Amino acid sequence: MTIPKKAGPRRQRVLDTINHRTPDQVPVDFGGSAVTGMHASCVAALRDHYGLERRLVKICEPYQMLGLIEDDLKEAIGVDITPVFSRTNMFGFENRDWKPFLFNDLEVLVPGGFRTMTEPETGGTLIYPRGDTSAPPSGHMPEGGFFFDAIIRQEPLDLKNLRAEDNLEQYSLLTDKQLDEIEDDARATNTGEYAVFASLTNTSLGDISEVPAIDLTHPKGVRDIAEWYVLTASRPDIVHQIFERQVEIGIANLERIHARIGDAIDVIYLCGTDFGTQTSSFCSVKTFDSLWKPHYAELCNWVHKNTSWKTFKHSCGSSERFFESLIDAGVDIINPVQCSAKGMDPRMLKDKYKGRLVFWGGGVDTQQTLPFGTPADVRAQVLERCEIFSEGGGFIFDSVHNVQAGTPVANIVAMIDAVKEFNAAA
Repeated sequence: MTIPKKAGPRRQRVLDTINHRTPDQVPVDFGGSAVTGMHASCVAALRDHYGLERRLVKICEPYQMLGLIEDDLKEAIGVDITPVFSRTNMFGFENRDWKPFLFNDLEVLVPGGFRTMTEPETGGTLIYPRGDTSAPPSGHMPEGGFFFDAIIRQEPLDLKNLRAEDNLEQYSLLTDKQLDEIEDDARATNTGEYAVFASLTNTSLGDISEVPAIDLTHPKGVRDIAEWYVLTASRPDIVHQIFERQVEIGIANLERIHARIGDAIDVIYLCGTDFGTQTSSFCSVKTFDSLWKPHYAELCNWVHKNTSWKTFKHSCGSSERFFESLIDAGVDIINPVQCSAKGMDPRMLKDKYKGRLVFWGGGVDTQQTLPFGTPADVRAQVLERCEIFSEGGGFIFDSVHNVQAGTPVANIVAMIDAVKEFNAAA
């Protein structure tokens, strides 16, 4: 039996917004996904600022060291969205059996499978896939660093005999146990208080954070990032085979998820493949339309035909040139809306795509304004972005990607206060 949808005021304003209706106020997301969150140090600082109960922050996404935004902090910030995550994180171990970990003088909680070793010569931290210390480490954090980088563990390649299946080990059908967990989590979040943002099945389609396979103990196939980009140009036949199988597995998992939870969720995360750089793009629109668009279309068509969910696509950088293709493929929501990149002017984006694409992010620049500006700078930019993007719905306030470590808490609070100010005036 599927789970019926409940909708209180917060959830309703998100539903209005993502359906391009004017909501009662601009909805806010922090912590709804691994690309709309906050670094653990920022979460801890906000908890202190708002005088919330003293407790250690849980690392809900260890690759980026993101902190879990719990209900009391959601209330203080004014968040309208809650996540349903896979219980297995990017390093391949489950988020359970929490234990203390000292992280740059900040004590946090990490999952029991978070097993590390300190490099004796450099002081860096190595982390192991699936918590398996007998395997080569898959992540490295420099001493004093704030997140992990992937360690490339690519075996020697026979370029004449590449096999698509070697790049598919991470992708499999969900087990009954995993489906039970998803159903439990969906029931727990479907209170009607928050809109529900689900990141449950990994379709990837070349997401560069997934290519190194940091969750596998001994990955096969093309795992070097540079090699992967070369592969998209030199062997599109192999890439198509990989994508076709990823989509096939992804849709099979979505079918099974929907059979369990129905429309208890509102938004589904598709993938995080970045197509933009700061000033340009990783490929042409022609290449995108040939290599990626058919696979996005197949995914989105299934979602729209069978569910009420909205499809969420992440792509950093100068990505506007791909928006028409993404819309045509059925993408409903774009994130993080990196307005500091070339060709990403907020007014142009809203004027051109109003009513056709939801902007989830873009609320404040995380490269310069939020980390290095003054609180007054932050307030001014937030108010301007809300004014531009909120017209007619289609805007969820969030920073451009995750709030990074080192961001002054005064600036984070100024951002939050500015959204509240805009909503109060509206």
